[in-house]
Amino acid sequence: MRKHPAIPWILPFAVFMAVLALQSVVALPAWVRFVLPGAAILAVSLPLLKGGPSKPFLSIGIGVAVFLIWVGPDYLFPGWHHTFLFDNGIVGHPVGNTPPAAKNDPWFLLVRIAISVIAVPVLEELFWRGWLMRWIIDGNDFQRVALGTYVPAAFWLTALLFASEHGSFWDVGLATGIIFNWWMVRTRNLWDCIIAHAVTNGVLAAYVVLAGQWQYWL
Repeated sequence: MRKHPAIPWILPFAVFMAVLALQSVVALPAWVRFVLPGAAILAVSLPLLKGGPSKPFLSIGIGVAVFLIWVGPDYLFPGWHHTFLFDNGIVGHPVGNTPPAAKNDPWFLLVRIAISVIAVPVLEELFWRGWLMRWIIDGNDFQRVALGTYVPAAFWLTALLFASEHGSFWDVGLATGIIFNWWMVRTRNLWDCIIAHAVTNGVLAAYVVLAGQWQYWL
């Protein structure tokens, strides 16, 4: 039976979200969040990841800039994300979900950083900017739509949905979605977005662990 063309773009993200949903009701080892989506990437998505970034240094710079956008509101205006818009029963609460004992567990931290820096950038860029932006443009045959094709509805709807994924940090999530969408339009290269995303998550992980800002690890 022929494999649906969307599967390599969607499956790793779907596996990751399923693990997160399961984790909310059953205690799972941290490594499961890395191994299962990683296995899905290796099993079905590797052919989509050939090549490399076209603008690696600019992608790194954009990743650092997005990190600054991510932490800037709380740094400039302490308590920003504890106001009603960001701390409520609809979008959630900016408190993080890292167990207290895990904050000093090197194995947990290593796995959590690997999830943020290796797995998430790949599976999210495959899904959001690799598939969804193109599927919104042409749901019947997204493959005919080139990566980075700009159509306003697809651009902004993808950014809004990306923001909704980030709960209490939806405001900076929206800014991030806009920037990463723009970078995809600008480069038409999935790896450029993966690199930018990985750098953002990597610098944010360092900030979380070294500065004790655990609320950013939702």
